[in-house]
Amino acid sequence: MYGFEALTFNIHGGYLEAIVRGHRSGLLTAADYNNLCQCETLDDIKMHLSATEYGPYLQNEPSPLHTTTIVEKCTLKLVDEYKHMLCQATEPLSTFLEYITYGHMIDNVVLIVTGTLHERDVQELLEKCHPLGMFDSIATLAVAQNMRELYRLVLVDTPLAPYFSECITSEDLDDMNIEIMRNTLYKAYLEDFYRFCQKLGGATAEIMSDLLAFEADRRAVNITINSIGTELTRDDRRKLYSSFGLLYPYGHEELAICEDIDQVRGVMEKYPPYQSIFAKLSYGESQMLDKAFYEEEVKRLCLSFEQQFHYAVFFAYMRLREQEIRNLMWISECVAQNQKSRVHDSVVFIF
Repeated sequence: MYGFEALTFNIHGGYLEAIVRGHRSGLLTAADYNNLCQCETLDDIKMHLSATEYGPYLQNEPSPLHTTTIVEKCTLKLVDEYKHMLCQATEPLSTFLEYITYGHMIDNVVLIVTGTLHERDVQELLEKCHPLGMFDSIATLAVAQNMRELYRLVLVDTPLAPYFSECITSEDLDDMNIEIMRNTLYKAYLEDFYRFCQKLGGATAEIMSDLLAFEADRRAVNITINSIGTELTRDDRRKLYSSFGLLYPYGHEELAICEDIDQVRGVMEKYPPYQSIFAKLSYGESQMLDKAFYEEEVKRLCLSFEQQFHYAVFFAYMRLREQEIRNLMWISECVAQNQKSRVHDSVVFIF
């Protein structure tokens, strides 16, 4: 019932929407970033962050600090906020919040399987996993030799089980197959999340459709660029694209046959929302494409806060906080490696 959410939304969702809008006001501003970019050491960064919501998480950390510590503590804050919201949520919001973490689960599965393939220590890999994507049997992923075992031994009891139906083959796991598995899982996940949001209806369906369509289109572009010059066939490439989004279906047909970055650019410039993204890049350049996509995503996420009585604000807040952590990681790395001239290269301002 579009337009009538105001009648009933606050019964179950009002408190949590207020909480998430409060969290959003704690995101770092452009002034904060300008101050952080002028820091000389990681301790200066810690001192500046102590005046923000990250303060309590960093205050007991001894010097010398490491970039990983800063990122870890900032991520811990996001995880604490997420868990608080999940505890308070009722259906269907609780399911919606769980969907947000499935992307991290997929990344964690791929990280552990790839690490095991290269004979890395499982404990070391578990420490690198994103805390939002953890599940009980994740440590046993290391025993799997192929996709079928991976599913049968580990993933059958996780929320990712339905997404595996498309990529269960008895082929051995190698780097190429693992990347195909990651993208197949992500495709199934995005399509499932999209269907779930459509079922919710109202403003949630409208805003989330736009955000998820953008995510699907961005992944289609990245898959195309990353598969140029590999043995991935056009049909295989087409199978990895999600079946929704602005590029679906005609853009996908054109992307599937692209041979270089300029052909990809030619396809994307036919779509006005993406024309502005590619206008920022010079011809033949793809290094700054990620940043251009992140900037566009941040703009769309911020717009979702302009409407009330919908669940997209929870998705938007989690994504904005993750972008903030990426910004802090980049600034910290530049400061730690004495590369301050490059500090603005990858920082995406949120407000």
